[in-house]
Amino acid sequence: MYQRILVPVDGSPTAARGLAEATELGKLTGATLRLIHVVDELSFALSAAEGASFSGEVITVLREAGAEILSAAAGRVRASGLAVDTVLNDSFQGRLCDLVIAEGASWRADLIVLGTHGRRGLGRLFMGSDAEAIVRSATVPVLLLRSA
Repeated sequence: MYQRILVPVDGSPTAARGLAEATELGKLTGATLRLIHVVDELSFALSAAEGASFSGEVITVLREAGAEILSAAAGRVRASGLAVDTVLNDSFQGRLCDLVIAEGASWRADLIVLGTHGRRGLGRLFMGSDAEAIVRSATVPVLLLRSA
């Protein structure tokens, strides 16, 4: 049961909570974790809006930041004694939720574990809910952890 656990990470406290839960579950089942970080269009747009040049510098910075997030998260998982690998997706070829679902399917994940901000009202309307889309579309169980 749950031998392959996919965990999206973005460096946020909510994602860290999902990672911690996935790690504890993985220790119980002897699972391998795969961590995925998606450099998405929203991150790119926000960075560009803050004045970074479009010369490719922004994408390089976002890729480096994503690699650092994955490295730190993988180190925490390895410290717990579990096998872990990482995927950095920066293709800009789909929404974050679609890319997570596709990675889960191609890797044949048994479970997806992720944190959710639990937005309601206008925040949910404007920001959307990747977590909700993952729950609706995933073909495997999804464990959601709300922010503290």
